[in-house]
Amino acid sequence: MDENREKRRGRGMGEERRLVKVEDGHRDLAMRALLVPVGTTVVMEWNRETEMNDEKSEGKETSKGEEKKGEHKSLTQKEGKDTEDDGKPAYSLLSVFPSLDTSTPTPLTSSSPSPPWHPLPLSISSSLSSPFLSLSLPLTQPVELCAVLCDSRLTLDVYLGGAAMLPVLLESAPEQVRKVKYLRLGSEDGDGLERALAILPHLTLLRSLAIRGHCLQDPRGNALPGLLSSLPPSLSSLSLLTHLDFSFNQLSSFPSCLLSLPHLSTLLLSHNFLSSLPSSLGCLHSLTYLILMGNRLQSIPPSLGELRALQTLDLSHNFLEALPKEAGLLEGLRTLELSHNRLRELPDTMGSLLSLRELVIHSNNLHRVPECVKNLPHLIRLDTRNNPLGRPPTPPPPTPTPPAQTETELPELHIGPNQHCFYVSAAGCHVFLPGGAELLFPQGCMVSTVTLKWAERRPDRKWIWLEEHDFLLSRPLELLPHGTAFLKPIEICVPYRKARRGEVVVRRFDGESWSTLPTTMRRGSQRHSVQPGGRPARLACCTVSQFSWFVVVSRLVRDTCSVPSEGALLVSSVDPAIKLMFPQGCTQQTRTVILQVLQVALSEVQELSGDSQASASPLLCLSQEPSIPFLRPVRVQMPLPPGLTGQTMDVSCLYLLHGDPVAHTWTDVTPQASLQITHLYAIFTITHFSWYWLWYTTQRCVSGVVRKVYERLRQFRVQFLVLQRRTDPMQVLLQCLPTNKVESTVCSLSTQYDGPQPSDVCELLEGEQFFAGFERGIDINTDRPDCIEGRLSFVFYSHLKNHKEIYICPSPGQEEPVRGQVSFYRGEVPSDIPQEVTQKRKGPDTQWLATLPLRLPGVRAEKRDVEDPPVPPLNLGDPESGYLTEANLLAISLQIGHDWRSIGINLGMSYQELDRMQYKHRDDLGALVLEILFHWARQRGEAGPGAVPELVEAMVESGRRDLAEEIRDIVHLGTRKYEESLKRVGLDPDVSSAST
Repeated sequence: MDENREKRRGRGMGEERRLVKVEDGHRDLAMRALLVPVGTTVVMEWNRETEMNDEKSEGKETSKGEEKKGEHKSLTQKEGKDTEDDGKPAYSLLSVFPSLDTSTPTPLTSSSPSPPWHPLPLSISSSLSSPFLSLSLPLTQPVELCAVLCDSRLTLDVYLGGAAMLPVLLESAPEQVRKVKYLRLGSEDGDGLERALAILPHLTLLRSLAIRGHCLQDPRGNALPGLLSSLPPSLSSLSLLTHLDFSFNQLSSFPSCLLSLPHLSTLLLSHNFLSSLPSSLGCLHSLTYLILMGNRLQSIPPSLGELRALQTLDLSHNFLEALPKEAGLLEGLRTLELSHNRLRELPDTMGSLLSLRELVIHSNNLHRVPECVKNLPHLIRLDTRNNPLGRPPTPPPPTPTPPAQTETELPELHIGPNQHCFYVSAAGCHVFLPGGAELLFPQGCMVSTVTLKWAERRPDRKWIWLEEHDFLLSRPLELLPHGTAFLKPIEICVPYRKARRGEVVVRRFDGESWSTLPTTMRRGSQRHSVQPGGRPARLACCTVSQFSWFVVVSRLVRDTCSVPSEGALLVSSVDPAIKLMFPQGCTQQTRTVILQVLQVALSEVQELSGDSQASASPLLCLSQEPSIPFLRPVRVQMPLPPGLTGQTMDVSCLYLLHGDPVAHTWTDVTPQASLQITHLYAIFTITHFSWYWLWYTTQRCVSGVVRKVYERLRQFRVQFLVLQRRTDPMQVLLQCLPTNKVESTVCSLSTQYDGPQPSDVCELLEGEQFFAGFERGIDINTDRPDCIEGRLSFVFYSHLKNHKEIYICPSPGQEEPVRGQVSFYRGEVPSDIPQEVTQKRKGPDTQWLATLPLRLPGVRAEKRDVEDPPVPPLNLGDPESGYLTEANLLAISLQIGHDWRSIGINLGMSYQELDRMQYKHRDDLGALVLEILFHWARQRGEAGPGAVPELVEAMVESGRRDLAEEIRDIVHLGTRKYEESLKRVGLDPDVSSAST
């Protein structure tokens, strides 16, 4: 009996340790720190009654069926069988914590963050001959004190709320706790940690202290974060400390109390929020091991060079752009880790690090490595992957000029909405365009004064270039004349709408191809907002040397890497858990690879797939230049779908899908990929790039489900509005907009328009074309340029306004009131899609989308006065500027609406004439607008050529650039048809025009 007690106390057993056998549910905790001396009894219990029953059946393991019923048995080691009580009275902690209830344990859940002591049933028993404490915790069940206190080592970071036990242990066993030299605490419990920090100065013999986060996990396998944000100044009294570890916490500044520890040799502060280091860092003369990875450091103080004893320094995963030259004074440094920073160069003083053996500088912006570094005598490892070595340095993007500097250096030119020409001299100019766009012409960008033009075009799907998952954020801005070269680069800032996700870039179209420009974002001038008194516009800025077309696009974040024959590592900036590892010899020539990640919401996946257990990882979009297979397999690491871990999921329900970005098909490649599943990741190898998606679903036809979900994720849920103006029901507003904007749009238009309820939810893609057709007694003029075979053409862009305001009328011969409708249809398949892709498309390409009713009044009983002369046939215009027919002019008049007065004045009519026409047609807005235009046309037709440019200029000055562009399109279309008709009869257009 005495011998067994000596074994339980751990006396004379040397360094022998044994891992306590625990059940599957506690395997992780057992692997962490439950290393106890041989002879220690670890009792796992739920209550006192089962403990007494289990002592009779030692050494038996609890079956899984009994676990589900709540019947638990104790697991003991063979050496510790005599665990009987001496029968002497025991004391408990209920006197210290009366609120504790030790009758039933409280299970650990992520949704019940109770106070640190209430969910921890704690019982301490002792006897005169066996002064052991028994700690009862939810995760590990009761463990005697020697399981956490071995010699002078106290380990409490394996228990949830373990830091809160330290004050209890100090009060119950003060002599043993005061002799502790090595202490480990968890920092996931804020209240318990605060109490533990208050008593740390009493442990005067402490040599090693670890207060780390990420020691425990929640039920879903996620690491619990550390809550340590500051250290008490009294910690400086622990003068014997040599080892400190405060990793995975929330320290935002370097604790000043650490600078007073004379014997500190090891300091770990990784994965905190440190943004700077103190200038007195050099006073830690005994420091040999310093880990600062995963912080927010932007610079290192020169006092770093005073740490002459330092041997290992880790500054990886920070924001460092340079190292101080004093780093060359670290004569004893052997390992230097600088990866994943923003270093542009290394100081030449690093050639003095004669003891350096390992230098890791991959994933930086280094264009060269100094020769003095390569010639270090003891250097055996130099990692330079993922650096633009050998390339010329890329100049940083120009810093946008602040408004204050712009006022003093460059003159400002504010362009009005009707002014499309402006002049720029050699002195430069800061041009502000309507809508928020800005052009910055520096001094000396041109030799003499030049006339420039601008125009904001409607987006056309025939030449707007959108990649997969791109969104158009602005209207195309055209700067004329095209190809105009400048002596200095000019800055062009295009206003854009807020992007939902991804990065914002400017794309340029030079007439033949599209290119993506380096882009910076900023706000516009305070005095040049989109709306008077509103917030300045968001601007996407780029520098160019020539004029062309410019648009702003939102795309997925692109992570690029140059892969040489030596291999490389590419880590996603969107999700650092996604990594591409290129082995040595995977390619013979250097190639550029591109990684894009599309995040997918779990709720959308479950809703669209109809599987409540479905889950999907982020979608990987991989591409490369040149597009040829790799010589050796590339290793890909992806996170498991949300809510799953490698130990809890059914591997048979996990699928790896390979996507074809051209045909939009998905193939299950799980058997060929040989997935390797870890606790949090899935690892596989590939030899060519495409799309890859990790899915977890209980459905069998996984490829079909994934294809359906992917198509729905790409589409926008939209609704259609058809509103009739209150003052004139024949003036109709057609609009297509995302579902979340319908309610606010209807509220803002309700004072001017009436109409039916919005349509049901439909689905459209970004840049998709659709048509509006008028049916059942309703007609629309077909001379509009955007009207194709009697249907009005739309192109949908999620961030732009997709609306048209038109005039409709009853069909010919219709006398009674009309109850017609407008229907929306998808467009036809474009002719430029490859045939093999067209064959893979599922379902009809031309289909009905929605239908909304329209009501029109019948023909008015009152007729026009008999004495009014009929409108004569018109052929307005001349061969040089084009023609406008009577039907053309009628189509234009139907769109003017309440802008008739401004247009009439700009056409040269007097106020008296306009008032007379208004009184004559006071109840018919359409007839009023028609008479204004035809009155001007009759007068202008007798005056000679040049009428069409005059009408266009009047529309522009009246703020109706849309009508001006439509007139230009009508004239261009008419001229082209006229020339084609002359060719068909064998006449020369030039000769015919001259004869006319």
